[in-house]
Amino acid sequence: MSKVTVIGAGMVGATCANVLAARNVADEVVLIDIKQGLSEGKMLDMYQAAATTDSKCKLVGCTNDYKKTAGSDVIVVTSGIPRKPGMTREELIGTNAGIVKSVVSQALAHSPRAIFVIVSNPMDTMAYLTLKSTGLPKSRVIGMGGALDSSRFRCYLAKASGANIHDVDGMVIGGHGDTTMIPLTSKATIKGVPASQFLSKKKLAQVAADTMVGGATLTGLLGTSAWYAPGAAAASVVESILGDQKRIIPCSCYLEGEYGQSDIMIGVPAVIGRKGIEKIVSIDLTKEEAEKFEASAAAVRKVNQILYDTKAI
Repeated sequence: MSKVTVIGAGMVGATCANVLAARNVADEVVLIDIKQGLSEGKMLDMYQAAATTDSKCKLVGCTNDYKKTAGSDVIVVTSGIPRKPGMTREELIGTNAGIVKSVVSQALAHSPRAIFVIVSNPMDTMAYLTLKSTGLPKSRVIGMGGALDSSRFRCYLAKASGANIHDVDGMVIGGHGDTTMIPLTSKATIKGVPASQFLSKKKLAQVAADTMVGGATLTGLLGTSAWYAPGAAAASVVESILGDQKRIIPCSCYLEGEYGQSDIMIGVPAVIGRKGIEKIVSIDLTKEEAEKFEASAAAVRKVNQILYDTKAI
């Protein structure tokens, strides 16, 4: 029996739970929130939807009752306040650090063997906080940012080229931030053919620029953070874990010398399987990409330092 808990019944958490249920990723999905009735209502809504879909998993909603999360294989953390228009992910750190640290501690007490997938922003720093505050093995803390950024990259590549999005492959590494992510246009392909054969350098540069502000664009349109793509991206990471799919997914991993970085969680490609992060994949970067990655790591470290300055860790 497999079990997943999603902490936070906001739009991202609920979307993640719904995708997990619709795809029958786990035998049981628990959605938990601090707001009375929110998770119960959303899970009841999903259960009613199951009558007309192929969903077969058990759905549980609860208010702040971590006993119901016991024995979870994977715990997805979406808790925290969302971004508002004009707000950076980094500006969320003061509030979200306390929330993430609290919910992770409570969840871990009931599921000591769980793998944690961190969605809360600023994502790389919240994943780093989770790792440092719990002492968990680095394989069991995964930041999902790269999975989301890569899906947005593929979206813009498909829109620019007119290709079917399922034929498009693209990877984003670096920090999960509007100025720190690095869409690897040099590695992008369409059905195995380099994207550069379909798109000019100018078009590829525009695709990369659109990807980097993909989240901010949606925040401006919606008035809050996006939820469909983030929720689905988190669910895809969970699916690779529980299905032992060993997919190579760009995600925030703890580095110990890889890519020339140590004591940091930042987006790199990794093999994701039943043990969590099973291998960090080394890829050759161009000189420009390597320089951007160095700058991205420096920016993430600057945000991480706030955790130490405020004694969050």
